[in-house]
Amino acid sequence: MTVTDRHGRELRNLRLSVTDRCNLRCSYCMPEEEYGWLPKRDILDFEELSTLVDAFLLAGVDKVRLTGGEPLVRRDVEVLVGLLAQKRGITDLALTTNGILLGEHAAALKRAGLGRVTVSLDTLRPERFLKLTRRDSHADVLAGLEAARAAGFTHTKIDSVILRGTNDDELAALIEHGKQLDAEVRFIEYMDVGGATNWSMDEVLPKREMLERLRAEYGPILPLHEHGSAPAERFLLPDGTVFGIIASTTEPFCARCDRSRVTADGTWFQCLYARIGVDLRAKLRAGATREELAALIQRVWTGRTDRGAEVRLAEHERGALAPRDELVQNVHLEMHKRGG
Repeated sequence: MTVTDRHGRELRNLRLSVTDRCNLRCSYCMPEEEYGWLPKRDILDFEELSTLVDAFLLAGVDKVRLTGGEPLVRRDVEVLVGLLAQKRGITDLALTTNGILLGEHAAALKRAGLGRVTVSLDTLRPERFLKLTRRDSHADVLAGLEAARAAGFTHTKIDSVILRGTNDDELAALIEHGKQLDAEVRFIEYMDVGGATNWSMDEVLPKREMLERLRAEYGPILPLHEHGSAPAERFLLPDGTVFGIIASTTEPFCARCDRSRVTADGTWFQCLYARIGVDLRAKLRAGATREELAALIQRVWTGRTDRGAEVRLAEHERGALAPRDELVQNVHLEMHKRGG
């Protein structure tokens, strides 16, 4: 089944947040001192999350990624992985993590049926990690990456948010570290999403400049010219190493975006920049069937017209998406609520 919106974009890819909690406080995502958390009574249990996934599968989704917050702070998340791994409609089951708890969970996640992991790692320098995240957990992230490889995970990706003047001198070093782990590095432009209250275009290192710096280091770089909905454009170094760049800020890919997000309390957002979501929890807890939820999901998606990142790019005076006061009033705007 193929469900498309008004721009012809298919509904294929679901980011499912299992918690809004995180054990880091990254400057580009959670720069504030205090946050409002989702009420515990509103957080969906594993059976409810599984039911929502069934509904999205009926609506056309075939790829599911577990996110947070930090998904591994959710107790027994391997149980949810096991429930989802049994669903025939899922062709790709993945998880994004900051890696701090991955050393403890990698083997269990693999046994439960998780297909892939993506680990966030913005720097190879412990002191820089501490400054970026306000947590002294750099060694745990590196150990988590090693544990993922030891557990048998392949096609692992390392996501690195690059900030000008902060870690933009580590592009080549991160690629070299990825080589050692058989992991593909993806550089991400600093995004002006909800929660990035200190965002400034001055700190964005655009894709073109990343490529210029890497060419100076490695020589000719070839674009792979792949066709698909993946957010990263992938490139080939002379030695055969592949890396990616996610240029959502300066070169949005709205035209081919097939992903949407469900928060841990069951609010569905069709766009990362959306201010209003669809409350699926209320309908689920009122007794809606999988089929009824799927029909609602299809109806909403077919009416979708948003192109959030392109709208942001066109703004002449571009600042943070939402000031702190607005985040207090609408906590679902925050990146750690709706996942990456």
